[in-house]
Amino acid sequence: MGYSFTLGDVAHLRSGAGEAALAEVAARPLTDHIADVAAVRRVVGEERAAAVLETVLLRRKAVGKLSGVDWLFTSDALQQASASLVARHRASRLAGLDVHDVTCSVGADLVEIARVAKRALGSDVDPVRLAMARHNGVSAGVSFGLAQADALRPVSRSGVVVADPARRDSAGRRAWKPADFTPPLDGLVEAYPGRPLSVKCAPGLDFAIAPWADEVELVSLDGQVRESCLWRGLGTGVTRRASVLRSDGTQWTVTDAEPDDLPARAPGEWIVDPDGAVVRAGLVRHYAARHGLWQLDERIAYLTGDTPPPGVRAFRVLEQGPYSEKALKAVLKRHDVGRLEILIRGLDVDPDALRRRLKPRGSAEASVVLTRIGRAPVAFVCRAERV
Repeated sequence: MGYSFTLGDVAHLRSGAGEAALAEVAARPLTDHIADVAAVRRVVGEERAAAVLETVLLRRKAVGKLSGVDWLFTSDALQQASASLVARHRASRLAGLDVHDVTCSVGADLVEIARVAKRALGSDVDPVRLAMARHNGVSAGVSFGLAQADALRPVSRSGVVVADPARRDSAGRRAWKPADFTPPLDGLVEAYPGRPLSVKCAPGLDFAIAPWADEVELVSLDGQVRESCLWRGLGTGVTRRASVLRSDGTQWTVTDAEPDDLPARAPGEWIVDPDGAVVRAGLVRHYAARHGLWQLDERIAYLTGDTPPPGVRAFRVLEQGPYSEKALKAVLKRHDVGRLEILIRGLDVDPDALRRRLKPRGSAEASVVLTRIGRAPVAFVCRAERV
């Protein structure tokens, strides 16, 4: 859970003396906990040493995730905060609107909202996090209103309501039931009848528990599914959306408003493993139709075709056939494979255990895709390429 900051800590960290202490401690390698604590106490004094040290360590953890290099966090707030690129994407859908972030915490989402919204308001029950949010807004050069309030007791009358319910209890255990979120998901929806909603959730959420949502969006960043977002009242005409983001600034989206008619054909020259956001959103067929691909099997997410989509890591098929360990071992030996990547869908096979049994010893590198077509297990020996 980390150190429990106080309002006095936040005031000190925002002062000239606090900034100087943070800069001095940040210049240290901080590789020996006992020695580091003693050194920081000598630099800043006993009273503020823990707050300064924790802030420096949290800022280092935030590098690559959040854009604010001199922001203030709590450990829990940093863990739950959306990556800045993900928060920016979600905020872009709220451009020009009045927006109230009812669980604003330290303001990671609120900063991005304030960049594009007509008016932005943040509220939270924790005065320490609100003080941190105020600092982070100033640091980011944006302005927004702040209020100390329970998310289930509205303090705004109009505009889009944004929420990111906490999904861990006070002991740090993950909450799986929406009724155990803080605030509870149903309670949050009931508190804002008729208001447009944007509620961030874990990507593994069972979306059937949110029948009020007009749209479910899955978002990935650099190949990792980061979150789902439940939307209500923005009139997109879409019920499922997958948004794929990259750190280089490129991004694309596929929705269930697109066609999903696919040909039934034999495996092509390439195999494509769609981004996890596409798979989780149930949009594999829509993505395939967009790029002229088709499925190896209608129940398996692997796609195939003769030309892979641009910008993806795809697998050029070198050889294929019915799967058995004996046959696969012979194929790998024939291709002189020693470095082996194994991808599996639809079969109960442990890739690490299989690799140990195959004992590849050649000089070449290959990827093996194991799946099934109908009821038949199939092995594809491939070369992975970035196209």
